[in-house]
Amino acid sequence: MAKISTIRWLALGAALALGAPSLHAQQAPIKIGELNSYARQAAFTVPYRNGWQLALDEINAKGGVLGRKIEIVSREDGATTGDATRVADELVSREGVSLLFGSFLSNVGVAMADFANQKKIVYIAAEPLTDAITMAQGNRYTFRIRPNNTMQVGMLVDQAKASGAKRWAIVAPNYEYGQSAAQAFKRLIQERVPGAEIVAEQYPALGKIEAGATVSALEQAKPDGIFNVLFGPDLTQFVREGNTRGLFQGATVLSLLTGEPEWLLPLKDEVPEGWTVTGYPWDQITEPKHKAFVDAYRAKFNDTPRLGSLLGYMVVYMIRDTLERAGSADTEAVIKALEDAKFDTVIGPVTMRGIDNQSTMGAWVGRLALEGATGGMTDWTYKDGTSFMPTEAEVKAVRKD
Repeated sequence: MAKISTIRWLALGAALALGAPSLHAQQAPIKIGELNSYARQAAFTVPYRNGWQLALDEINAKGGVLGRKIEIVSREDGATTGDATRVADELVSREGVSLLFGSFLSNVGVAMADFANQKKIVYIAAEPLTDAITMAQGNRYTFRIRPNNTMQVGMLVDQAKASGAKRWAIVAPNYEYGQSAAQAFKRLIQERVPGAEIVAEQYPALGKIEAGATVSALEQAKPDGIFNVLFGPDLTQFVREGNTRGLFQGATVLSLLTGEPEWLLPLKDEVPEGWTVTGYPWDQITEPKHKAFVDAYRAKFNDTPRLGSLLGYMVVYMIRDTLERAGSADTEAVIKALEDAKFDTVIGPVTMRGIDNQSTMGAWVGRLALEGATGGMTDWTYKDGTSFMPTEAEVKAVRKD
């Protein structure tokens, strides 16, 4: 009996030894925390979630990273700074995530940057655009993917030079993103267009625009140029009222984000043709990697991608590449792997600049045109973000870290 037992133990030991590689390959996934305003900003964030889910599925189907699958623990951030930081704390303390990414509203992004700095955990801002995230409130733990307000406004102002418009009006939502964009425009238009002046400013509450009063106030100022920062339902109401009253006739209009499908599709046949906008002409981009992304997205979700879809897809692949370079999910290793890192994305090379943790991702700039019953972008070009980033001196003058 003793001899038989010995044989059985030897057989078991051999089986365990042979199974060791399999057990190693099935080690716990790398947990990443994600939070966003899915309830309040669904037009952007639901396609964004589709994008990161597509990337996650592709990455895990190929074995994940560092021999481990990636698990994204996603939460609703309530579109408020209080809810966002509470949820972020739960993701870190209860779920044990290695890093955080996401957020939509800029005020939430600023709060998350502060949270990251306090908790010493990496936070990658996906959508928030206020300059503060990588400038005045910037810190070594916070990184941003999208071009910030100064970068995108700079792209639009470059297009305004030839228009001859000198009397400018501003309309922007009254919260961090709108205020930041307005300040960037005031500075850049006066630097780059001699004689330019701001003759009217309107800052309606986010999601609560009184379009009639807003358009009337702009009309009275008689601007020959309008800088618009509105999006979502506020944009739709503003465009409808402005079209009705002829506000845009003969005026040069520069508009942040309006060429993004999220905000363009709801305008339907009311699209204000001729506006110069930043956006995402997904159906006209012919690079093979981008086309492969579009095809995979449409096959999985039976829908066309939005700018949010592209951003969510890019962020998760950039996280994968970062973890691979870092060799672990350790915070310090991840920071080192992100600083000045170069990424080969579906829209081309993107670098995460080390002095401010701002990526060089650019934006598509073109004009709005009505195509049948819907709008699209025409005469567009992709503007690489590198040429529009704040200078090193400007960064050092405002960052506290």
